[in-house]
Amino acid sequence: MKIYIRSTAAISAQKTFGDVPFLTEPVEYNDTRLTAIEPDYKDFVDPKLARRMSRIIKMGVAAAMQCLKDAEVVMPGAIITGTALGCQEDTISFLTRIIELEEEMLPPTAFIQSTHNTVAAQIALMLKCHNYNNTFVHKGISFESALLDATMFLKEGDANDILVGGTEEMTDTAFKILTRLALYKRWLLSNFDLYKTKTNGTIAGEGAVFFLLTDKPSTGNLAELVATKIFYKPKSNADIENQVKTFLAKNDLNIEDIDLIITGKNGDLKNDAVYEALDGSLFANSSKAYYKHLCGDYPTSVSFALWLASNIIKRAVVPAIVADGAVKNASPKKILIYNHYQNSYHSLMLLSAC
Repeated sequence: MKIYIRSTAAISAQKTFGDVPFLTEPVEYNDTRLTAIEPDYKDFVDPKLARRMSRIIKMGVAAAMQCLKDAEVVMPGAIITGTALGCQEDTISFLTRIIELEEEMLPPTAFIQSTHNTVAAQIALMLKCHNYNNTFVHKGISFESALLDATMFLKEGDANDILVGGTEEMTDTAFKILTRLALYKRWLLSNFDLYKTKTNGTIAGEGAVFFLLTDKPSTGNLAELVATKIFYKPKSNADIENQVKTFLAKNDLNIEDIDLIITGKNGDLKNDAVYEALDGSLFANSSKAYYKHLCGDYPTSVSFALWLASNIIKRAVVPAIVADGAVKNASPKKILIYNHYQNSYHSLMLLSAC
């Protein structure tokens, strides 16, 4: 059975939401934190309801509704999301109220909406969808886990037209803490120069990206999702290389068959050493692209990479802002996404033209 990406919608630090050009007008930031460009939520959420929603809930709902609209699907067969940190804004708000009110007379709204599955639940409530609803909280492979769950659902025939999403927000509190932990660079820089600075740390990001997966072939489908694989804490770069080769061989391919490889380079010296080792061996003769300078780095940022790959295949163009050097095939038919999060959580995704 083949699985297709019918539609996708992304809210990110770039102009990616709605009917906009495909990354021909990239947004430059001179900061170590990229903030999502939010749409007018009145088109997706009742203003009275939106007042009680945090940013990540509104972003997730808007991306999901736009994805369903583009796919011309009214009711998904399942709603599956992935997030590593959940609704941080509501969590921080609730914890702050505990201290301020000395644990007495606490308003429950922030607590109710602080759980990791709030986005998926809110989408279901708005759609009146009583189908399968699940959220994966698996740190750096949360989105990939959601994608694998959706794939199994389709292959087992348990549901059709599955809505899958990856969401993450960056709050002031979380940004300060993670900066102290040396995850992010400590001086301002242009996101366009991220890969020129061979130093420790990356830039923070956030976003909400949704996909409508289906087993129905159509000329409107963006791409075929051929396979997804996750692996944890590989022993060495040679082990990673073997994982990639095995993944491709299982799908009757070798590295020469891949038109474009999208990697998760993020400008961090230690993080990028993994990709550079492959660039000097298995990926040496391949066309490559990267994406984290556009959306920032966060645990579910690979959802942005999948959005990017799907659009590259459908539109038959590789935006100049993502190309890592010369691209041999201007309209790639087979794309491999390889990403890792802190060299612990690794994932591979293979896409093909329909």
